[in-house]
Amino acid sequence: MSTNTLALGERAQTGERQVKRFVGASDRAQQAEKLLKAVAVRDSHVLITGESGTGKELAARTVHANSKRAAGPFVPVDCTTLNQQLFESQLFGHVKGAFTGAERDAMGFFRAADGGTLFLDEIGELDLALQAKLLRCIQERAIVPLGTSKPVAVNVRIVAATNRDLKAMVAEGKFREDLYYRINVVNVKLPALRERRDDIANLADFISARVAEVYEESAKQLSGDALEALANYNWPGNVRELANAIEHAYVLAGEEEMIGVHHLPESLQPQRLLRDSEEKPAAAVTMPAGPMTYEEMLKWLIAESLKANAGNQAAAARAIGVHRQRFYRLVEKYELQGLCA
Repeated sequence: MSTNTLALGERAQTGERQVKRFVGASDRAQQAEKLLKAVAVRDSHVLITGESGTGKELAARTVHANSKRAAGPFVPVDCTTLNQQLFESQLFGHVKGAFTGAERDAMGFFRAADGGTLFLDEIGELDLALQAKLLRCIQERAIVPLGTSKPVAVNVRIVAATNRDLKAMVAEGKFREDLYYRINVVNVKLPALRERRDDIANLADFISARVAEVYEESAKQLSGDALEALANYNWPGNVRELANAIEHAYVLAGEEEMIGVHHLPESLQPQRLLRDSEEKPAAAVTMPAGPMTYEEMLKWLIAESLKANAGNQAAAARAIGVHRQRFYRLVEKYELQGLCA
């Protein structure tokens, strides 16, 4: 069982017990949650935008759970799996005998969501022909199952999500303008994790506790250097990447009660501050403010360690826990020979 679906909010194992909020006390997280709950009480369609891994499905579930449709179904649909041949059958259903292999009636996603919420994830991936069919259904509030000409009324709220710029796609002729305005009655933009760094520690603890539940073990704590490494990483994969990193560390920690920086994925290793070693550096270094890329952080860490150790490469490598030969190669790669004694 993956922790990714649990990473952004307090969601239990069953639909009935799902709790409907983000984990996060930062201004950005609180603003997003407040907007989602305000939108929920109306019945308008909603477009949720944000980078991959920011929790768009959880946001959609938050809207549904706080709406008058909460007792109805929540039906998630990954639009990347819909194709030209089966689109109508998948969304609108079909009757027995509608096509080869149609051995029984099928209701389709729209009728499955009747009285509730239909979540169309990655709606920007639909081609123009499929967008036209979807638009007609939304406009007429009715679907026509494949194999019949009789329309069936449906009472569905649409919550769509995308990590793409639909407005730009409209300008480029890649997304229908009329469909864009149909689904974008209210737009909720979710912040990237790097835009709410104050939430990283709480999210990490939350995810660790959920991983512990999965493995039926006591929750592990994160060490100070591990938390600092998490706080200074740029998180291009957002909370989904954070969840993977915590589960990775949890597994590597084994029976240890504390998750250290050395348990984190390799991509996070250069983010660590100076570790305890047999020989301490002459001076400590201070982490610069603001986000840094992997390459920028690695170059910075090597340079600062060289400065703190008076240009002694062996001592600088030992101070940050990097093998000397690799350290020498990195000094050459980043052209830091001028800092060496």
